[in-house]
Amino acid sequence: MHPEIEALLDQAENRFLKPEEITAFKRQAATLSQRLKIYEFLRDKEESIFQPVANKLQETFPDEKQEILERSLKHWLLVLRYCAMAMLLNDQIFLEQRLLDWLSGLVEAHQTHKIEATVCNLLQTRIKELLSEQARAILQPFLDQAQSIIIGASQE
Repeated sequence: MHPEIEALLDQAENRFLKPEEITAFKRQAATLSQRLKIYEFLRDKEESIFQPVANKLQETFPDEKQEILERSLKHWLLVLRYCAMAMLLNDQIFLEQRLLDWLSGLVEAHQTHKIEATVCNLLQTRIKELLSEQARAILQPFLDQAQSIIIGASQE
């Protein structure tokens, strides 16, 4: 559940919410509606988001094996899904746990740092083309966190 909403609900178990807490609850409810719209957009446009990324990736790495490029694209497809869910939940810990559990080790094991960084940059560019500035502001912290976990950890 949305951590801020959950905290407010916990407060409501002991007493009625104070006016400033009700205001915070309303703000979280409005934000949740925006987050849901962004989530649905990403879900519905997944193919149109990633097809140009795939095309550009193939142009950038023409000599790389197709399976390696496909694996990196699949990684970032899952990363975007996790980012979207974390954004919907407004829970960066959710994202960190999901990515640290599997992806950061895979990038290191396969030595695909450059390809992963390229996919990440292409995806970020594509997101900027498709989402409004307001929607990007909501999603961007999660994309930045994913980039830091996956690309940042592999460059250390």
